[in-house]
Amino acid sequence: MKRKNMITLSALAVGLLLALPATSQAQTANPAVMKAVSHLQHEWAHIKYEITDEDAQLDAIHKLEADGEKLRAEFPDSPELQIWQGIILSTDAGIVRGISALGKVRDARELFENVIATAPTAMDGSAYTSLGSLYYQVPPWPLAFGSDAKAEENLKKALALNPNGIDPNFFYGDFLRQQERYDEARIYFQKALDAPDRPDRPLADAGRRAEISLALNQMASR
Repeated sequence: MKRKNMITLSALAVGLLLALPATSQAQTANPAVMKAVSHLQHEWAHIKYEITDEDAQLDAIHKLEADGEKLRAEFPDSPELQIWQGIILSTDAGIVRGISALGKVRDARELFENVIATAPTAMDGSAYTSLGSLYYQVPPWPLAFGSDAKAEENLKKALALNPNGIDPNFFYGDFLRQQERYDEARIYFQKALDAPDRPDRPLADAGRRAEISLALNQMASR
């Protein structure tokens, strides 16, 4: 593999991140938190999959970042909101790219690590998925904290908690593809394609499946 020398976050943000499980929101007893999470999810999917102009996309993600901060201030104990704020920060970094984005990916890592320490099963283990995705998409030391070993460790933990989910299978497949472990990658991409639909996340599911199909086509000759 080539050494990472910039923040690409291709799967996590620009090719991203993340359409995370909505059904596990039932873990949250507070309907207001569930409504807040739903707002962040739907706005994120719109920004990722429907806004094509990069400047407009960046402006929209900055506004969503501000929304996320306000919601976290209102519900500081919500692991779901911490996960989604981390995703939004990662998405912002993926649009900006380059060294200037390092601060946001570090902030995202801190949010994911806090959830893992306090509520590791929240959103079907999505903090593990998100953290694993960061580890394989950012540069290693001394530029950042990238680590293929830590990426695989976290992605496998995500799969243990949500073995049939579209996102943990997609991201582990993408990690394997970047490792040039193509036969293994195809297995996990296919599992992601076969994942159950999420009725309240049609845009996110359609976008993710399009990403998977593109990755499979790119690997067809490998």
